[in-house]
Amino acid sequence: LDDLAVAFLCCAGSVQSFGQSQDSEFTFLLPAGRSECFYQTALKNGTMEVEYQVIAGAGMDVDFTILSPKGVQLIMESRRSDGVHVVEPMEEGDYEICFDNSFSRFSEKMVFFEIIIEGQGGDVGGDDEFPGLEEPDGSLLEYKLEDIKESMDSLHKRLERSRQMQMVLRAFEARDRNLLEDNLWRVSFWSCASVLVMLCVALTQVYTVRKLFDDKRRVCT
Repeated sequence: LDDLAVAFLCCAGSVQSFGQSQDSEFTFLLPAGRSECFYQTALKNGTMEVEYQVIAGAGMDVDFTILSPKGVQLIMESRRSDGVHVVEPMEEGDYEICFDNSFSRFSEKMVFFEIIIEGQGGDVGGDDEFPGLEEPDGSLLEYKLEDIKESMDSLHKRLERSRQMQMVLRAFEARDRNLLEDNLWRVSFWSCASVLVMLCVALTQVYTVRKLFDDKRRVCT
């Protein structure tokens, strides 16, 4: 029991040593006729996943590109509302992620995108995540420490992935809400226009019928 308490205290004290995740998400407003570019540093022997969604704006679409540090075009999409792309960096450097709304003259777009870095120091795992932790004597306690480390690493990764999925679902919800509000405005506008047209037609019919029965001829007695 004492060994378990020591193992738990050692691992609990090293929770603060988890490396900060390189994953990031961002929501921004893309003006009409403009393009915006962002840069993400990536290393070799890893993966970079980029997911984006247009959550507001007429047409709900943008042009999307990813360029390598040398300017080579890796991904190119035109007039898309969302997309998911996984890039395996072949060279170190800053990768350019661009969103283009130059084809739209009047409508600005709200864009959400997320970058997930794997295998480049953004994930937790291994003994390097617990610097300064000295393993006590005894094979039993060592095994217990390793098990607790693995459990903590697995829990941290799953929590991080859950947070990423929640951000994506929140972006979907924002896009659906914007579509709903836009459709509600259109339905309300055309409903009011239809009511006005019906009133005008009804008044015109009443006036026409009254004119038909309006006899202005004089009667001589």
